[in-house]
Amino acid sequence: MSEPRMIEISPVTRVEGHGKVTIHMNAENEVEEARLHIVEFRGFERFIHGRMMWEVPVIVQRLCGICPVSHHLAAAKAMDMIAGVDQLTPTAEKMRRLMHYGQVMQSHVLHFFHLAAPDLLFGFGAPAEKRNIFEVLKEKPELGKRAILMRKFGQEIIEATAGKKIHGTGAIPGGINRNLSIEQRDHFLSRVDGMIDWAQDALALARDYTLENEDLVAEFGSFPSNYLSIVREGDGALDLYHGNLRALSSTSDMIFDQEPYTRYHELIVEDVRSWSYMKFPFITELGPAAGWYRVGPLARMNTASFIDTPLANEAHRALMAVTSGTPNNSTLTNHWARMIEVLHCVEKIRELLHDPDLQGTDLVVKGERRGEGIGVIEAPRGNLIHHYQVDEHDQVTYCNLIVSTTHNNEGMNRAVKDVAVKHLSGHEKITEGMLNHVEVAIRAYDPCLSCATHALGQMPLQVELFDAAGDLVDSKTQSV
Repeated sequence: MSEPRMIEISPVTRVEGHGKVTIHMNAENEVEEARLHIVEFRGFERFIHGRMMWEVPVIVQRLCGICPVSHHLAAAKAMDMIAGVDQLTPTAEKMRRLMHYGQVMQSHVLHFFHLAAPDLLFGFGAPAEKRNIFEVLKEKPELGKRAILMRKFGQEIIEATAGKKIHGTGAIPGGINRNLSIEQRDHFLSRVDGMIDWAQDALALARDYTLENEDLVAEFGSFPSNYLSIVREGDGALDLYHGNLRALSSTSDMIFDQEPYTRYHELIVEDVRSWSYMKFPFITELGPAAGWYRVGPLARMNTASFIDTPLANEAHRALMAVTSGTPNNSTLTNHWARMIEVLHCVEKIRELLHDPDLQGTDLVVKGERRGEGIGVIEAPRGNLIHHYQVDEHDQVTYCNLIVSTTHNNEGMNRAVKDVAVKHLSGHEKITEGMLNHVEVAIRAYDPCLSCATHALGQMPLQVELFDAAGDLVDSKTQSV
């Protein structure tokens, strides 16, 4: 019999941001507890106070270099509300949508090919030096080339609509500050059909992996949960840019539907736990034990009534047929769902490129000023909420952000424990490959850990001073 021990995975690799996993094993080498810890603190909810409202859509992007457009647009939608604008001009809304579809496409492609594909192609237990994008390029050069060019296409869409590929300035309160030129439109139109072909091939890769590894997918970090997303008003179609909130149980029971997202604070509650900077949201009426939920690509497939682009809708029907139309609870099926959304985004990009409204010149609407604004969008990783209040001087006095990874916090922790119990328990010697199984479960959610670190006042800021010999001289602790 061995001694009780703690195993630490630090840092978690191939994710955005910094986190670690702790696994507690007893004397019988059984996993007793496993947790995902977020070990960085950003504090955007606090230091955005006092900034001018029109600065916010640009500042909040600095939360993340992978999904800045999502924060840009969610904040812009909140500022629209404060500016008294309930309906953008057709040009402004369609330019924002084009920006958003480019963002979701490039982020999903980055995750699937660069971060997840090494595990799927070479195996979860393959040598660490094998599991990276360079080995994918070496073994499958055509696949690697497509991954790079598909992401480049999405980034160029962002640049054309936001002004820059990262941390753009395209969306402003009440509209947008540019349209799409004919030259830009034609440049993208010349390539978009090829992107659709490549998106279909990538979708086939994710789908075939899921179906060919049915037993692994079914047991790997999979469990029933509730699901939440926005859906299109009226018909419940997938809508990544705008809609009303829908929450669904694992047995297809509707928890709430077509609720305006301005009521989010009545519908969900954010819980805080002492061991993480990340919050734990739950559905108010169900309580913390039963009310936790998941968001993201698979959640959106589960909640959407259909998809309004033909190729993606056909793929959606095929995914839902696996579970006879009921919600799919398999964590690894997120990859299949993610590639359906890539195809949907490229279809929507093609549709928008043919729309003459993108060359319109009516870009901004003005309305009667309000003191509060809420913007909600479906970011690549799931539902994203931005909530602000401003004073009579247009300075921010309140900011609350609930990002996709925060919504998924409980689900990720359950997945970590589930995989640790199944793949580590009973083993005295724990290999790197075994530990990678735990990371694979986390990566399936495509977490953005830097975006999600916002809990205040629960974990202390600790500063320690050491002398030249390495001895502790002094330490101070202060709540943050």
